[in-house]
Amino acid sequence: MCARKMHADEADIDVPLVRRLLAAQFPRWADLPVTVVDSAGTSNAMFRLGDDMVVRLPRIEGAAQDVAKEHRWLPWLAPSLPVAVPGPLGKGTPAEDYPWPWSVYRWLDGETPAVGRLAAPRSLAADLAEFVTALHRIDPADGPPSYRGRPLETRDGTTRATVAALDGIIDADAVIAGWEAALQAPAWPGPAVWIHADLQPGNLLTVRGRLAAVIDFGCLGLGDPAVDMIVAWYLLPADARGVFRTAVGADEATWARGRGWALSIALDELRYYRADQPRDGGHRPACHRGSPHRAGAYRRLTRIIGGRADGRTGGRADGRTGGRAGGRTGGAARSCRGHVPVRWAGGPAAPGHGGGPAHARVTASAAGDRCPH
Repeated sequence: MCARKMHADEADIDVPLVRRLLAAQFPRWADLPVTVVDSAGTSNAMFRLGDDMVVRLPRIEGAAQDVAKEHRWLPWLAPSLPVAVPGPLGKGTPAEDYPWPWSVYRWLDGETPAVGRLAAPRSLAADLAEFVTALHRIDPADGPPSYRGRPLETRDGTTRATVAALDGIIDADAVIAGWEAALQAPAWPGPAVWIHADLQPGNLLTVRGRLAAVIDFGCLGLGDPAVDMIVAWYLLPADARGVFRTAVGADEATWARGRGWALSIALDELRYYRADQPRDGGHRPACHRGSPHRAGAYRRLTRIIGGRADGRTGGRADGRTGGRAGGRTGGAARSCRGHVPVRWAGGPAAPGHGGGPAHARVTASAAGDRCPH
């Protein structure tokens, strides 16, 4: 069985390939059962290995660049963090027509938190703040820069280009007004700190509603602590964001920059996943999952800018009434093609409308959308 494809240009990855790689490089694990993990991760294909391990293979070249960093730094960071993080057990090398390094990790139990259906949102907010605070306090000596470690204003050109590309789908004027408001916040005056930089629901695991693990450290590195504020809008309902902000000690400037980061990233995600056809002009793979990710990007934008992303009464992100993000009752999210006027709210954004399905046991490397967005 093959892993679901997320990109038109990603590697062909399936169970036979994983078995060949294991037999050649980790023969002690070659006889264990291998099954596909149906995760929402867009950067890595996941395969359950026996009961306690997972094989993680980058889907695209950009994700492969994160392998060495995670193997170097996760074991060093883990003892200072209040929840579990992925534990590397083996690092594979390119072979069997697979072109990149790959990993074997220990399996972590937990559920992906469902946006809008959190069991204990205020407690989860406090847990997230504890993790973020602990990470930011770790000695940054010799740490690598995060992909998102640059000042917010360095994203100005690409963010404006993304807004222009989405004109007609979003209210470009309203979004630019919100973006410019974020740029007015003073820059981070202190030294760079360790940041996860991709704290999305798909990169978190919960047990009985409490944070149990943080996964996918592909964007890990040093940067502005505001980047880790994005989880407030990507996951938490409005009435829990204050708990997170107070516990993490974010001042007005940090909070404003964090909201700007969330807006810029969500716009990039929406642009990336909105195309109905692969960028090479070919046919979309049967198991390609761009449409649910596109619907998720609309919902994220709604939570960040406040109110409704479609600017209408009732309905969803495509401007229809009832049902899911595709405007239907029941079934999967579909096109989300409608015009999406948005507004920038001065107060906390509205709670989300719900993310994708939670997976009962999600691997330590099952991830959300990776940081190059």
